[in-house]
Amino acid sequence: MRATLKRVISLLATLGALAASAQAHAIAWYFREPGSQLARDIDTLHQYVMWLIIIIFVGVFAFMFYACWAHRKSVGHKAAQFHENTTVELLWTVIPAIILIIIAFPATKVVIAQKDTSSPDITVKVTGIQWKWAYDYVKGEGEGISFVSMLTTPREQIEGDAPKGENYLLEVDNELVVPVNKKIRILTTAADVVHSWWVPSFGAKQDAIPGFIRDLWFRPEVTGTFRSQCVELCGKEHGFMPIVVHVVSQDEYSKWVAQKQKEMAAQQDDPSKTWGLDELKARGEKVYAANCVACHQANGKGTPPAFPPLDGSKTATGPKEGHIDTVLNGRPNTAMAAFGKQLNDTDIAAVVTYERNSWSNKAGIVQPAEVKARRK
Repeated sequence: MRATLKRVISLLATLGALAASAQAHAIAWYFREPGSQLARDIDTLHQYVMWLIIIIFVGVFAFMFYACWAHRKSVGHKAAQFHENTTVELLWTVIPAIILIIIAFPATKVVIAQKDTSSPDITVKVTGIQWKWAYDYVKGEGEGISFVSMLTTPREQIEGDAPKGENYLLEVDNELVVPVNKKIRILTTAADVVHSWWVPSFGAKQDAIPGFIRDLWFRPEVTGTFRSQCVELCGKEHGFMPIVVHVVSQDEYSKWVAQKQKEMAAQQDDPSKTWGLDELKARGEKVYAANCVACHQANGKGTPPAFPPLDGSKTATGPKEGHIDTVLNGRPNTAMAAFGKQLNDTDIAAVVTYERNSWSNKAGIVQPAEVKARRK
């Protein structure tokens, strides 16, 4: 009994030392190092409540064990016979109520701070899409910038054919870039199922729900790269939907905005342009590799029944209007996502042409103007 008690006290002391120390953040199972005041407040609240419940736990069980030991039958004690003690009933009502108030006051303060999305410097709309994130800068410096952020971990690593990299499943082609010490408001929604945008270092988390706009905010205090991922079970590829936020200085952010705007202007395609088959297939192969290969495979055979083959399929060899509509709007109640808001007319024409003219398929060409005409 004494040895067990010593071990419990030693464990509590160790946990206390870790919680009170900055080194706690270096431990894998503890919170990440806070990158904002809001995350720091959440961390402080966590430690405060943990210490409070540890004190309650030790106090209650110490009293219980003492009562059992001091009033045991072997030393001559007999069980008392009594009922309906008003004092005890008042105590076990009032004391928990006081404890709840002690916890509720700081917790309410943090929750109110989390919900204060007023007066942001930059507002970004974040749309969850199986299985990627679309970012649209809708207010502040960088307004008008839009891009899709996708996983870049090679399939060889995912399938175990190559060693896993340092940022396995936490690396993307387009990072969300924001300036340090600016209030960033995030508007979350989704195009298909429920997702959840979460960056623990900023104390920022909000579900992305189709048909709804919800918001959160954070103010990063340090520069660097912060990695996370969707924390809602959103489908088969749920684990392949990372979030990467790159915090930079104001000067670096302004340069990034200028560069991104130039890139977007250069990528503007004329939907009325007529393309050749070889041009569309070459571009479509890149679009397919970035968006379709994970489900339908490089050989077009898919992984039935979840992801049907494209090689010889009725969609890829039938009327092109149906093929275009499938890529634009997806298919309800299946894993086929809609790409109409992610890809422009030329990209969709290219990938449809690639699918209709690859493997054993020989089904003709699709021009961007035909895609534009099918948009609803």
